[in-house]
Amino acid sequence: MSVPRAIRKVFLAVEQAEGAGARVRRSIGTPQLRNFSPFLMLDHFSIKPGAGFPDHPHRGQETITYLLTGGVDHEDFAGNAGTIEAGDLQFMTAGRGIMHAEMPRQNPDGSANVGLQLWVDLPAALKSCEPRYRDLKAAEIPAADLDGGKIHIKVISGQAGGVDSVKDLAYTPVWILDVQIKPGGKLAQPLPRGWNAFAYQLEGSAVFGSGDAKTTVGQYHNCVFEPDGDVVVVEVPENATESARFVLIAGQILNQKVVQYGPFVLSTPEEVRQALIDYQFHMNGFERAEGWQSEIGKSMVN
Repeated sequence: MSVPRAIRKVFLAVEQAEGAGARVRRSIGTPQLRNFSPFLMLDHFSIKPGAGFPDHPHRGQETITYLLTGGVDHEDFAGNAGTIEAGDLQFMTAGRGIMHAEMPRQNPDGSANVGLQLWVDLPAALKSCEPRYRDLKAAEIPAADLDGGKIHIKVISGQAGGVDSVKDLAYTPVWILDVQIKPGGKLAQPLPRGWNAFAYQLEGSAVFGSGDAKTTVGQYHNCVFEPDGDVVVVEVPENATESARFVLIAGQILNQKVVQYGPFVLSTPEEVRQALIDYQFHMNGFERAEGWQSEIGKSMVN
């Protein structure tokens, strides 16, 4: 007998400035929701031409970037470079140290490049691993269609409707499902028991929960679930005027302390201080940062 997950809280992701001219709606990593293990931050970003995230370091976490529209280039001090397009994902493990730039494509019509970036904590034993990238192209992502075609789920990571994702992309176990529900559609999506989980609403609104605990979640809101239970129940009413789209994300809880200073995520204040020293003096993973400048970062419009 499956047990529906209760809703812990629902809140709006307020838009704010970030990086160089970018706009983000941050939900995880705000006073509303901090260190929702293993998740450190969730940004719904909009980057117009002339804005972006020029050269900056990371240590101790993984970033997962899911591009919804446009394109984003990346480049790092190890010589890795590439572009993700709409529907593609990039999984970057910072490990012991990376310095990179993420810059939007200069769309001829001036339109913004829009996507999600999720920061996931690394298990303490892997925080000093070598950095790596793994891309997942839109064409590689399997999909499940349910409820007579009223529900379409891109199975980025995890399992839905009997469809498994193609590969493990992050060191920390995480499920990511991109869910679209037409009016009248109902879904009971299993999730691993005991994992933290949330749904971030990209388009329209959906009704989460069951019985007397049903809650309508609108666009740009994050719906956070209690860890008890093994299924998330959601529907879009028959009389709704539009479909709903949200990402449903779950992750294995890491029982470890989180000490974060900007792009450095470690387990003790001493480790954070060491990260700052290592970055400043180009040591212990940051050797290649000395004198490095990305080519794409030079495109910033002053």
